[in-house]
Amino acid sequence: MTRAQATPAKTRRRQTLRLPALEIRQGPNRRIYTFAIDGKRVSDIAAVARIRRDEQTRLHGYQRPESLAHVAAIRRYLDTDPSPLLPNAIVIAFDERVRFHADKTADERPAFVRSGTLVIPVVADDCPDKPGFIVDGQQRSAAIRDAQLEEFPICVTAFITDTHADQRSQFILVNSTKALSKGLIHELLPEASGALPVPLMVRQVPATLVERVNFSKTSPLHRMIQTPTNPNGIIKDNSMLRMLENSLSDGALYPYRGDNAGPNYGCMIAMLDTFWTAVAEVFPDAWNKPPRRSRLMHGAGIISMGYLMDAIAHQHVTADEVVEVSEFAAGLKAIADDCHWTDGVWPFDDGDRAWNDLQNTTRDIQRLTDYLLARYRRNTQASPAARRGRRRSS
Repeated sequence: MTRAQATPAKTRRRQTLRLPALEIRQGPNRRIYTFAIDGKRVSDIAAVARIRRDEQTRLHGYQRPESLAHVAAIRRYLDTDPSPLLPNAIVIAFDERVRFHADKTADERPAFVRSGTLVIPVVADDCPDKPGFIVDGQQRSAAIRDAQLEEFPICVTAFITDTHADQRSQFILVNSTKALSKGLIHELLPEASGALPVPLMVRQVPATLVERVNFSKTSPLHRMIQTPTNPNGIIKDNSMLRMLENSLSDGALYPYRGDNAGPNYGCMIAMLDTFWTAVAEVFPDAWNKPPRRSRLMHGAGIISMGYLMDAIAHQHVTADEVVEVSEFAAGLKAIADDCHWTDGVWPFDDGDRAWNDLQNTTRDIQRLTDYLLARYRRNTQASPAARRGRRRSS
């Protein structure tokens, strides 16, 4: 291995790379391929699929932004160590333009492995239509690309698929034990496929609901939930996910989970849209403000209001109908005078709390939930005249 001040640009590129490889069968339908390549040529065959949304809010890619500090650290190691070693394989997802040609050999070998040649199209640097996407190892690949080395052979593990959902699933699985942003995982989950760890499967339905209410132009929560592709949202995605998980577990959304037939997203979205439309109507002064100015948009408020949604829906919903905005609004108006989202004091049973003293902790969420549910039950059980008298006295 030799070093140079700069890697000279290659003026001529072969149209294909033919690389010795091993094909390994995993299960009845899966094939993975392992091969070696000069790390500086990875960009000829694979791109990095940055996570983003287009103008129609469709999700593209899955990779987090490149960590410049991490890339610089790896590059520094490659450029200064006299015998650098990067033993971990880069993982690449190829599309079906890539072909494997098995060798004709009578050598004894395990039944699940065969040797051959992987034929990979080479695409010009300025063309985005690469046959592969880097699933794991983008920082190492970038560091090798920028290092002052003429070449640096690396190991690649690859699989062939034409579905972005499969690529996203593998990206999640590869990175689920690393320091990967939970928000990124949650945003990728709705369009992932195949077997996932149980904790991620549990969150796939609520993550899908978050995506739909967040990016639907008809939703009252349109672009209000903070995600990697919507960083200006004011509601934390984890708060909304927790609210949805609670309702899916044993609340108003539970009947629509469809354990056998699949989730009834239409009914779930309809209920969420009507409820949060009613919330916006009843609490206009607290709606769509940063959590520091409105505890309604705070984690404690979002999760507690989810329990209130369940309670109100329980009083109205039947097997053949959904709750109307007016019905949710009536239930919310019953406790409106007891809420202190933007000023005042919450008169909890264990002592008064300033409106902005509520924190996103289990104890404060439970305290606020108990308070809202108790006021809702008390106020809706009282007669209209009694409720009017209570409001005048307050």
